Amino acid sequence: MTEPQRTGANRRGFIKAAGALTATGLAFPYISRAQDKPIRVGVPTILSGRVAQLGISSRNALQVEADKFNAAGGLNGRKIELITRDSKGKPDEAANNTRQLINGDGCEIIISAESSAGAFAVQEVIRELKVLCIHTNSETSSLSADPKIRVPTAFRTARQGIHDAIVSAAYAGNVAKAKGLKTWMTCSPDYAYGRDNTSLFLEYMKRFHPEIEVVGEAWPKLFQADYTENITKILQSKPQALYSALWAGDLVSFLDQSGIYNLFSQTTLFAINMADYTTLTAVKNLPAGIHSSSRYLKTFPAVPENAAWGDAYKAKFGDYPTNWSWENALAMSFLTTALKKVNSTDGAKLADAIRGMKVKSPFGADGTVTMRAEDQTTIGYAIGWGTTIPKEPWVPTVTPGDWKSILEHEAEWKKKMGFA
Repeated sequence: MTEPQRTGANRRGFIKAAGALTATGLAFPYISRAQDKPIRVGVPTILSGRVAQLGISSRNALQVEADKFNAAGGLNGRKIELITRDSKGKPDEAANNTRQLINGDGCEIIISAESSAGAFAVQEVIRELKVLCIHTNSETSSLSADPKIRVPTAFRTARQGIHDAIVSAAYAGNVAKAKGLKTWMTCSPDYAYGRDNTSLFLEYMKRFHPEIEVVGEAWPKLFQADYTENITKILQSKPQALYSALWAGDLVSFLDQSGIYNLFSQTTLFAINMADYTTLTAVKNLPAGIHSSSRYLKTFPAVPENAAWGDAYKAKFGDYPTNWSWENALAMSFLTTALKKVNSTDGAKLADAIRGMKVKSPFGADGTVTMRAEDQTTIGYAIGWGTTIPKEPWVPTVTPGDWKSILEHEAEWKKKMGFA
């Protein structure tokens, strides 16, 4: 008997013996099948320090949506498993964590729930390792708008600075004209997002209301503890209006310290990141009449699906969602839709599915949000401005932005920047 013949006989004998064992009720040790392997999704984010709420509310929303996917059977039985790592707001940590999540923890997908400070570092790791990545919190326009920075497998579900700038300036320009607010100053965090957001706001403010005069700028450091120097500079400049892109704990601290000097009895504040529940409820004495963009409000969009989503989140976690919550929930919606469509976790295949995809969403201006194919960022999400009151519903009336106008002005901006 030749070696191949002996091998064939042995194999037939093994199969025959296995059948006999099965028939008598004996079983072989369980061997894990591919469909039982979890889909590991890595989440680099900020989970400690003054802005830990960024990571906590991001993780919470991702888990809510992952649980829905898993409860429905996952991907042929494969369930999503979230693995989070704390970057502490440091770009080098964000990059190292992303690399470890992929190479050490076996994550096949990355949801980058980092601020802009860390998102650009994550982007470079994704450029090298080529897994699917969705940026959920970084709003710096160039992350997706600049072709030199763009990565084929990286997308963004966070709102974008240029979109905010156009809506913000249109709204603020109308208020300024109505109230005669001609002298302006800015106070924003000194890093990519703060610089990008503020410069774009001023660019469009001067376009929509050319009569304004900018009398000064203040650039506090990210996570700064004491704003006395910045507040003093504002008081000395005596602007009629102040624009700020401070956010989360930094904005709360700035507002609380400004209250000591009665700053907002002397100047009108336009704080783009004010209308978020964790910020609204954290300020000790929230002044009425602060103008803010909608970050997350269960009352905007004013549809039952949004209110139900916000209430369900609060029932589970004890607090209402944040802006970061809906951006991460939206990311999971795109991801799970793509997983079902391509029946794979391959980064390139998922990217092809997500590029140009439209999903139903309670956070959409018309009930849907689109992942624009040309630059892999979302459009059509609900965005608007209103003024605060010091109790529920906090911002009772929101004036929605006009997406037709947003896209027209954005196209001009991209051409001017050489991004088109």
